[in-house]
Amino acid sequence: MPPAFAFCVVHDELGGPHRAQPPGEVLAISKLAHQINEDIRDKEVRLIDEGGEQLGIMSCQDALNTAYDKDLDLVKISPAAKPPVCKIMDYGKYKFEQSKREKEAKRNQHVVEIKEIRMSPVIDTNDFNCKLKSGQKFLKEGNRLKVTIRFRGRQMAHTEIGAGILERFAAACTEVAVLDKNPKLEGRNMSMFLSPKAMKPEKAERPESAEAMEMEEESTEE
Repeated sequence: MPPAFAFCVVHDELGGPHRAQPPGEVLAISKLAHQINEDIRDKEVRLIDEGGEQLGIMSCQDALNTAYDKDLDLVKISPAAKPPVCKIMDYGKYKFEQSKREKEAKRNQHVVEIKEIRMSPVIDTNDFNCKLKSGQKFLKEGNRLKVTIRFRGRQMAHTEIGAGILERFAAACTEVAVLDKNPKLEGRNMSMFLSPKAMKPEKAERPESAEAMEMEEESTEE
């Protein structure tokens, strides 16, 4: 007896349904977020058309035929309802727009990074100022900052020098940052964390014409 073949409904990028494929062809069916078209096996569904109009309760097959007549998809949008709610739509277009919105949201989202600056307890003034300038730049960009002093050999006997450098660094960043964690010694490293301050919007200057009008009114009252 020849093997039985299962027929599938697949969708192109625009969501238009295609009919069964010929036997012998293997199709990769992606996992979808919603049940659509012939994956919906409920006896009855409540149908909403593509314009949002309620079409009432009908058999699943009638709902599917209604969607196919419009060259659109039948999508189950509320599976927990009794009966389940299905909507007629262009599912491919819906998924494309949803993906576009998610990408836009990610693009507009600021990812806070933790930048790190490393110094030596014997750092000279010029190097310190360069590190300070870089750290302030990171903070102004909205990133957190980890500042680390690395002790070597006999420098471990004078960790207070490293603590002083970190305190001086934090004091120079008070306009753009707040101290999250005080300097802490872990092994041969002493670190502290700074977070950027929320920038307050500058007050808009009042138009000269408005100030002139107020001065004129005051002089008139006198």
